Amino acid sequence: MLKFSKANAKIEALAKVPELAQYLEGKRKVYSFDLISGYSCPFASQCLSRATVDKTTGKRKIKDGPKTEFRCFSASQEVQYTNVYNLRKGNFETMRKHKDAFDMCKDIIDAMPENAGIVRIHVAGDFFNEKYFKAWMMVAHLCPTRLFYAYTKSLAYWINNKSLIPKNLILTASRGGRLDHKIDLYNLRESVVVYSEKEAEDKNLIIDHDDSHAARPSLKDNSFALLIHGTQPKGTEAATALKILKRDKVQHSYSRKQPVEV
Repeated sequence: MLKFSKANAKIEALAKVPELAQYLEGKRKVYSFDLISGYSCPFASQCLSRATVDKTTGKRKIKDGPKTEFRCFSASQEVQYTNVYNLRKGNFETMRKHKDAFDMCKDIIDAMPENAGIVRIHVAGDFFNEKYFKAWMMVAHLCPTRLFYAYTKSLAYWINNKSLIPKNLILTASRGGRLDHKIDLYNLRESVVVYSEKEAEDKNLIIDHDDSHAARPSLKDNSFALLIHGTQPKGTEAATALKILKRDKVQHSYSRKQPVEV
């Protein structure tokens, strides 16, 4: 059975963004739909990480990919929290069992909370095949009063269906994957992980601290940066950058006590 997740601190902040207020009228809320990290991300590269299970002890540990530069924060969550791991793994296994996009679409809509106003597709995971990508296009078409948004490295599926994507499905190309060359070739809106505020400034990108750049339809053509966050491998450039951010008290993680950027 598919399960949606309640908004985490970051995406919960969308409720304070005026442009998105129409999607949250009548006490509607923000949710996410997640899959197991890494295993559902066919084009991940620089952020590829997975929660693996030791066959002897049954304990989970993190395993980074051969080209990992910064660790996927959601994979770290799946190592730490059993209920999170089981939910995302269950969603992925259920979706993979469906034979076509229509069945996927029906299952997603049946599982979606009635009070869902905004849905982030994949705090964890990605569009693991084109059939699954098309299922979400169908969901958005059938739910025109709801807003859907997603980061993705599955750029081929986006490009193949670009003219069919509904207006209430906002996509962001997540740089750091095996298909990065398509971002420039097809002029896709992108997010770039940066290690400092100075790096974002040098790239002429605004840092999105609260997902408002990712979700707002008016910014669907504007690229932006994301500060490195989560648990990073010891001795890496990402780990060093994280220490500096913490030392300088730069906002890089997400708390319900933090103000929203508008």
